Amino acid sequence: MNKIIKIPMTIQGAEKLREELKQLKNVTRPNIINAIADAREHGDLKENAEYHAAREQQSFIEGRIKEIEAKLSNAQIIDVTTFENNGRVIFGSTIEIINMGNDEKVTYQLVRDDEADLKNGKISINSPIIRALIGKLEGDIVEIKIPGGTVSYEINKVEYT
Repeated sequence: MNKIIKIPMTIQGAEKLREELKQLKNVTRPNIINAIADAREHGDLKENAEYHAAREQQSFIEGRIKEIEAKLSNAQIIDVTTFENNGRVIFGSTIEIINMGNDEKVTYQLVRDDEADLKNGKISINSPIIRALIGKLEGDIVEIKIPGGTVSYEINKVEYT
């Protein structure tokens, strides 16, 4: 018997996927169907580039719809705001860490790979730095080996927001 593995997802990540799915189903898919119908009216389909492009786009969109639906059906939505904040670094938490070498502070929300967006402060739980920090507590100093040596970070703040 196959066991379905639930994949953690933040509330924001799930909402973003639901919005994309809604856009694909309610706007993009009907537009492509209309484009295919218009292209068919131009006659011979063998040499109709518009028709073939629309069909290719339709195939891509249908694949993306199935991918999003699968992600959502296998997701375990994590709402860290419902957890008691014990200062532990966990999936979905927002952390502020300080590089002990240069006193640089950075803040990240810990998310899954396809939610990661460093420009917006979202970092993958699979990144080497975060893997070393998971389970640690606010105030801990963690040494992380990187290709250039070892870097020490202090976990300055852990929020469940």
